[in-house]
Amino acid sequence: MQDTLLFIIEVIGTLAFAVSGIRLAARKHFDWFGAYTIGVVTAIGGGTIRDILLNTSPFWMESWMYLAVTGLGFIIVLMFKRVLTSDSRLLFMFDATGLALFVVTGLQKSLSCGYPMWVAVVLGMITGSFGGVLRDVLINEEPLFFRKDIYATACIGGGLAYWIAALCGCEQWLCQSICAAIILLLRWGALRYDWHLPEMKEI
Repeated sequence: MQDTLLFIIEVIGTLAFAVSGIRLAARKHFDWFGAYTIGVVTAIGGGTIRDILLNTSPFWMESWMYLAVTGLGFIIVLMFKRVLTSDSRLLFMFDATGLALFVVTGLQKSLSCGYPMWVAVVLGMITGSFGGVLRDVLINEEPLFFRKDIYATACIGGGLAYWIAALCGCEQWLCQSICAAIILLLRWGALRYDWHLPEMKEI
């Protein structure tokens, strides 16, 4: 049951990240293959790095579903391109959803491999945010990960919330829900209230 739930979460996260990546590629006027490639990199990049660090086969190599789901994301952007490229709130929605869901899967997979919670929090952050880093590098944008925006920090916040919930004896599904909710809340607050970390200043 838990494995099925995580698979569903991973598929939904893949779709959300694929749409966010393809949507940005469309704004940069990439061709169809280039846009699909950006979608794939966004969707599987973080999970691939996680699996390499865990010394396991990258998750997308075990099922064709992830590449197919990215294709579905490509079709969605083609059908609703005008809306998706003109409304930045939709990009936020897809990106934040993918971020929250992938952090959850990163945490769970790390814990299932026997690693301690602090490692799981770091790998959850990598799973959620590094696909976006690769996407931004490939489309020649400054990665959100390195800006003062609450992005990677939201992943860590969600991971710590999961840890606290687990220490309190919460069921696994509740820990996952709390983790995802905290990430979405922090991302929404960053957008709505301009929450951000202090900038480094030149000396």
